[in-house]
Amino acid sequence: MARYTGPKHRLARKEGVNLLDKSSQSLMRRLATPPGIHGKKRKRRLSEYGLQLREKQKAKTTYGLLEKQFKKIVQTVQGKKGDTKELIVGLLETRLDNLVYRFGFAKTRYMARQFVSHGHVVVNGKKLTIPSYQVQVNDVISLSTKMQKNIQVTELAKEENKVFLPFLKKQGQLGKLERMPKMEDIQVPFDLQLIIEYYSR
Repeated sequence: MARYTGPKHRLARKEGVNLLDKSSQSLMRRLATPPGIHGKKRKRRLSEYGLQLREKQKAKTTYGLLEKQFKKIVQTVQGKKGDTKELIVGLLETRLDNLVYRFGFAKTRYMARQFVSHGHVVVNGKKLTIPSYQVQVNDVISLSTKMQKNIQVTELAKEENKVFLPFLKKQGQLGKLERMPKMEDIQVPFDLQLIIEYYSR
């Protein structure tokens, strides 16, 4: 299945999740209304399977993953010791493209994925081009010297009010994964229990 490349507003309204990584009054007013000419009609009550599917789609859309990628993450943690929900969040949040976004090196996860794919991201001094690379604790992430001079990147760096999640640390142009994420660190816009149930069918 190909990754969706159409209008982000339309996809956000379809999933009921703000995918623009920024506040948009226009989008927030319409977020609860699905796209299309029938969007304002009363929605049918979803079945249990339908609810599970909807939450899975929200998670995939939020992190910009394909079905195969997301399914692999869930299957990887099933059977492991620990809180399954926390383990899923941990793998989602420590993807290289996600951390490039979290550190404010890129404005959106889509942009972050492009940066990684095009060879503009460095981990522990080594260039990596795999957006799904799982960053390890104490790994240090930065942009290439050339990309640090990019106008969009330098403008983002000026936003000093950026609040970082407690498992991350940033100094100048360097970002470090201090520890694995915990459930209380992040408010995800989807129900992880329903997602686990979907893949346990």
